[in-house]
Amino acid sequence: MAKFLVKLQRYFRRKPVRFFTLLALYLAAGSLVFLHSGFAGESTVTGNQRSTGTGEGPGLPYLGVMQLSRGFKAVATVPERGRRHGPWFKSTSKEPVERSKGGDYGSTRSRAIRNRSGREKEEDRARYIGCYVDNTRRRTLRGMSFFDYKKMTVFRCQDNCAERGYLYAGLEFGAECYCGHKIQASNTSESECNMECKGERSNTCGGVNRLSIYRLELAQESARRYGSAVFRGCFRQPDNVSIALPISQLMLNMSVDKCVDFCTEKEYPLSALAGTLCRCGFPTTLFTLHEREDEQLCAQRCAGEEFESCGTSEYLLVYQTQVQDNRCMDRRFLPTRAKQLVALASFPGAGNTWARHLIELATGFYTGSYYFDGSLYNKGFKGERDHWRSGRTICIKTHESGQKEIESFDSAILLIRNPYKALMAEFNRKYGGHIGFAAHAHWKGKEWPEFVANYAPWWATHTLDWLRYGKKVLVVHFEDLKRDLFVQLQRMVGLLGIAACEDRLLCVEGQKDGNFKRSGLRKLEYDPYTPEMRKMISGYIRTVDAALKLRNLSGVPDDYYPR
Repeated sequence: MAKFLVKLQRYFRRKPVRFFTLLALYLAAGSLVFLHSGFAGESTVTGNQRSTGTGEGPGLPYLGVMQLSRGFKAVATVPERGRRHGPWFKSTSKEPVERSKGGDYGSTRSRAIRNRSGREKEEDRARYIGCYVDNTRRRTLRGMSFFDYKKMTVFRCQDNCAERGYLYAGLEFGAECYCGHKIQASNTSESECNMECKGERSNTCGGVNRLSIYRLELAQESARRYGSAVFRGCFRQPDNVSIALPISQLMLNMSVDKCVDFCTEKEYPLSALAGTLCRCGFPTTLFTLHEREDEQLCAQRCAGEEFESCGTSEYLLVYQTQVQDNRCMDRRFLPTRAKQLVALASFPGAGNTWARHLIELATGFYTGSYYFDGSLYNKGFKGERDHWRSGRTICIKTHESGQKEIESFDSAILLIRNPYKALMAEFNRKYGGHIGFAAHAHWKGKEWPEFVANYAPWWATHTLDWLRYGKKVLVVHFEDLKRDLFVQLQRMVGLLGIAACEDRLLCVEGQKDGNFKRSGLRKLEYDPYTPEMRKMISGYIRTVDAALKLRNLSGVPDDYYPR
């Protein structure tokens, strides 16, 4: 035995790597035996004994939008405490017992039945009516829509649709919410609505091209009739009025409410009052809504409402209804790889996300990004996930300003915004999110002065670098885009090599805000810029203005300079 050990010792001296390998394997095997013995002695935890600190609690980190294998969905078989169903879905302590008896956690049909039984117990706020077919070209519900690929819930969709006065709310693909006054498709098997809500795994939110539709029983009647229709102005009646506004109805007891309600029911985004005649239609080249008239020309009292104006046979009073104009809502990736990379370049806070929204609606193609922002992907910017060189997107968002990065692109749309507004917008985004606001303490603390000192020079160098190193640069001022969206968007789409369809651009004008605009309710009540800050920023404005004019471009707008 001693002789064998001596030989073994000599062998490992000559082969030390093998020795350490065997030692590591020995230790690993011992660890596995120890862990196995620990788990074997662990007591079973029932659903009512589970600690609230485990499971799906708020302490777990968010892992972005990375998806695990679909096979993991059916793994969890340990009974758990009743899941949270949101304000309208109250679970009972019996639920875990019922689920453990059923044992079919992967069955689409059983989940649909279980969800439906929960819906039927609700307080008559919304009634589930079934699973319906949807089509991206011709939507089943044609009102407002919004996406959230992270936090969509049944309640959130219902609440948003009800608040705007819609009769129906539909959820699709686990993350998309559609509202409408009329269902314009046939229903289908419940098993086809088989996708869990992204923000509420215990409920179903439609499927692929399938809508889980609810009737909103308590949508406010006043909101349903009038809602938040937007006043567009007074316009001269177009020459081919029966073509421009194809639907009409004589209303002897005319009021704004009645005409808006009529056009909403007919699923048209425009409601035009012409005395006792109500007309409905879309904005088209025959009726662009670009040439407003004096409102006094439309000031004829409504027959059914003493304090309202209802237009005349010659001048139409136009309102935009809540019906979404779906002529520009379809979006997809480019069918073939793009030959050129086009940048949508801007300083942070200059409206890049809004510009992307407009470009996607105007072209019908997704935009990409030099970065990855999970919150924007969750809001519907599906090109956000693609690598910026994939060639599948129409243009690429970037805030980069180095020579190497700029020369990576073949052409660029350079979006420039008033630095005073851009700095405040980026500060709000940094401390409050894309459509949130920085806290008062941030403005009054050291964060704001440090931010201005670091970011104000970048505002100037960003523009100067793109003018210097960019190969083919189209300069667009944010203020001009807001003021004359149709013309500026035509220029942008032209650079992207897309033939601009005028009717589609007119559709974009009606959907221009999207969900990317901060509310004006929390504007600062004081000027955050000190005289020293203004003096510094004014110098940068003059530098950029001179650089633009040196290239025979129009300088910065007058309102860039402090009043």
